[in-house]
Amino acid sequence: MKSAREVPPRSRSVAIGVRAVGALALAAVLASCSLFGGAGGGGGGGTSQGASPGQPDPAIAASAPAELRSFYSQPVNWTPCESTFQCAKIKVPLDYSKPDGDSIELAAVKLTTKGTKKGSLLVNPGGPGGSGYDFVKDAGATNISDKVRANYDIIGFDPRGVKRSAPVTCLTDQERDAYRAKIYALDTDAGLDAALADNKVIEAKCAEKTGPLLGHIDTVSAARDLDVLRAVVNDTKLNYLGYSYGTLLGSTYASLFPDNVGRMVLDGALDPSISYEELTSGQAKAFEKALRAYVERCQQASGCPLTGSVDDGMQQIRDLIQAVEANPMRARDGRLVSASTVVTGIIVPLYDDTNWPILTQALDQIKKGDPTQFLRLADFNADRQPDGSYSSNSTFAFNAINCLDYPMVTDTAGMRADEQQLRQDSPTLGYYFAYGGTNCKDWPYKNVRTPAPVEYKGSAEIVVVGTTGDPATPVEWASALRKQLGNASLLTWKGEGHTAYGRSNDCIGNAVDSYLVDGKAPADNTVC
Repeated sequence: MKSAREVPPRSRSVAIGVRAVGALALAAVLASCSLFGGAGGGGGGGTSQGASPGQPDPAIAASAPAELRSFYSQPVNWTPCESTFQCAKIKVPLDYSKPDGDSIELAAVKLTTKGTKKGSLLVNPGGPGGSGYDFVKDAGATNISDKVRANYDIIGFDPRGVKRSAPVTCLTDQERDAYRAKIYALDTDAGLDAALADNKVIEAKCAEKTGPLLGHIDTVSAARDLDVLRAVVNDTKLNYLGYSYGTLLGSTYASLFPDNVGRMVLDGALDPSISYEELTSGQAKAFEKALRAYVERCQQASGCPLTGSVDDGMQQIRDLIQAVEANPMRARDGRLVSASTVVTGIIVPLYDDTNWPILTQALDQIKKGDPTQFLRLADFNADRQPDGSYSSNSTFAFNAINCLDYPMVTDTAGMRADEQQLRQDSPTLGYYFAYGGTNCKDWPYKNVRTPAPVEYKGSAEIVVVGTTGDPATPVEWASALRKQLGNASLLTWKGEGHTAYGRSNDCIGNAVDSYLVDGKAPADNTVC
């Protein structure tokens, strides 16, 4: 049994709507949840000197297609915000095939460099559904090095459909709580039918509250927005740092605008060529591998609640999940903790091995009858605040974007077969990666993207980064993306957790910084 919403891989995995969260940051969030009492970098840089900040550069605007020139030439009013930042709204077409039709606004935040500006570095933290605005506002100053910040304005933005940028809207906060608390036995016909019926109601609410935008928040449209953003910050080339899903957005941009690529880093790479089912299979295997690594390290430390061998520890986790499936528990605030909630709580700390002690604490507490820490982790994953409000629409944006980006298996027989494969791929977690098609079976818009290898013909070398123990974007995907891009170099970190840059690894940090600032890409197949 599992709740339809609390499926952690689908909530944060193609992956996670946020990047790996540092131990101190996640610990602080949980504490606040008072539930109870080698080659040149091509054409990088490329900022124009022909216009004042906020004013369009005529030369850049002139290079845009005539029907889109008004968007590329729009002045941008950057105003002080968020204490030390500047904020702006940028207008883009709702539908790029009808640029004279309705438009939407994208929210952006800028951390202005205090050094000699080379250009702007646009950042996407992942998702789909992650807020780049929040990432730069809350973490950009610590995740991006001083060297890079001394040379670039760092710009975060919410992609179309996300939080501040014409957000996908579906349920009230109270309805979200009620939905997350539901439990469905999806491996039974009655349970699957009930989940599909509830999802159909939610999908209708998404369509009603969001409107036509719901059919235009695909990744290709978001990549076209990136080029408008590049132009209105007066950069002749796009300098870009994308994590996780942000690598799919970046590689899509590179295929659409190869001549406009500047210095592009794609960290925690997604393989654009794989199907949704192949994606979930890859993640299921990678999370199982990461969980084994956690168990092994846990058992080497004193106080680990998992005893015996690594296999014994994995079986103890499976036994725990099965026990909560049979008898859901209550957290200290009285809310229900289902097996799916527990699985979410297991998966969230795996994104950064500095958070693994938090998982140890949660396992120790639940063995004593208190599942509250798992609920806190699940709330963190869902962006639920201690007062019961939700700080973002990442769940809905995630589902809406994926329904447009991927054709999914939605028939019962196909989903059942997928479930059995996922159970083989990941005996502990695989079932909780299944039934992704339930979110899109009755979606009001057909998918507009077919997975295929990306094609890039640009002269600027792109840097792809992979992590050997990455649970959300397996390292094999980084290698696949590097091969598809052609003019790219692969940088690999031998480590645990999701993504590599900004995680206190000097080898990765120095290589990426050297590329972004000096235009020197690391030698292909560099391993840190």
